[in-house]
Amino acid sequence: MSAPAPAIPRACDVTFFVACYNEQDNIVAALDTVVDVCWQVGCTFDIVIVDDASRDASVAHIEGYMRAHPELPIRLLVNRRNQGLGSNFAEAAHHGGGTYYRVICGDNEERKESLLAAMRRLGQADIVLTYFEDATARSWARRGISSTYNTLVNLISGHRIHYYNGLAIHLRDNVMRWHSNAHGFGFQADLITRLLDMGATCIEVPVIASQRPTGATKAFTMRNICSVGHTLLEIFIRRVAKLLYPREVSRLQDPPVIIDSPGFSPGPQLPNG
Repeated sequence: MSAPAPAIPRACDVTFFVACYNEQDNIVAALDTVVDVCWQVGCTFDIVIVDDASRDASVAHIEGYMRAHPELPIRLLVNRRNQGLGSNFAEAAHHGGGTYYRVICGDNEERKESLLAAMRRLGQADIVLTYFEDATARSWARRGISSTYNTLVNLISGHRIHYYNGLAIHLRDNVMRWHSNAHGFGFQADLITRLLDMGATCIEVPVIASQRPTGATKAFTMRNICSVGHTLLEIFIRRVAKLLYPREVSRLQDPPVIIDSPGFSPGPQLPNG
């Protein structure tokens, strides 16, 4: 059983959500990558791992890592039933204390150099996106599907982003307020296009693609295919609404003026669950 976590997360620069589903062979290396990069960049961090009802020994490996590194700020959430990546992405944001928020896949597919390149741009925009300058490490079929999906999202949304399914750095507050309702892999495009529609700033960082060390990708499941359809529909509906209500003021560009009474004192932000 994992050690009890504090009731209120401490403030830090970035919260990493580490997604895990049957990744017993890769999860420890993924966690080591996060820690090594944060030490190199010099940022403060915490890690929220969500095990999405793994059927292998992933949880045991994670708990072993936590026991071996008690000094690291790690919280483990273990789902009794599989909830999907998008749902876990939204939930984990409430369990960290970072100003920024970044998803890490437990398959350890992302190169350490790619994460470093993104983290070195921390704080330069509301959204830091990565895209593949060189994607030859991936199969032609996977590259073709990704390119088609990206083209559709740009066409429907009216934006011109290189790659929507990269592992973006977001302001954690934006994730908690405006997170997608998609449960699968489509959640990133949904969130990114919504924030861009609202006036969020964005930079794109070129990286080199790589393949996961062991096991097969879980991107092409029926649930994720349905999630992509859900995402495209949501983006289309927002595009129509934007055309119908062009004078709607963006909350990000022009936030409301806040006036508190002398007796009002906001309480600490508590995690959900």
